[in-house]
Amino acid sequence: MLNQALRFLIDTAFGFVVYAALLRFIMQWWRAPFRNPIGQAVTALTDWAVKPLRKLLPGFGGYDWASLVFAWVGQVLWLAALASLGSAEFSGTLVGYLLLLAVLELLRASLWILIGAVFIQAILSWVAPDGPLAGVLNALTFRVLAPIRRVIPLAQLALILPLAWLEQSLARLFQ
Repeated sequence: MLNQALRFLIDTAFGFVVYAALLRFIMQWWRAPFRNPIGQAVTALTDWAVKPLRKLLPGFGGYDWASLVFAWVGQVLWLAALASLGSAEFSGTLVGYLLLLAVLELLRASLWILIGAVFIQAILSWVAPDGPLAGVLNALTFRVLAPIRRVIPLAQLALILPLAWLEQSLARLFQ
């Protein structure tokens, strides 16, 4: 039972920091605005590590490498903490495995961030479409949803035409 409690605490603490650093990288990569509650929270949570790292790893090519490296190091430490909790013996093989697994976990976390952004954007579009989070959510989801948005009008047209034809046919039958 103590093991489960420690695992929960490790997951919560590391998850909070790693997801914030990864969200910072994604927001800067996709040019999402930071003048909103999410951007300000992400900045406040990660500035302590990202600003010193920027001296070693400046941004290049439009990417904030310091944020990404911070997220990756945090993910490696998270996995190492969980492995040590499970009484794992650290060897070169385990460390190499954790380094690669951290990359996969960051990809998984990126997808979860995207799914969460789409879900929140869908809910807020019903409640507060022009709220303070609309800009950042649109920036996070625009590139993924743009191809779908191009196809949706065709799907709507495909639904409208056959249904209109069926409605007219039924109306003629029952006249």
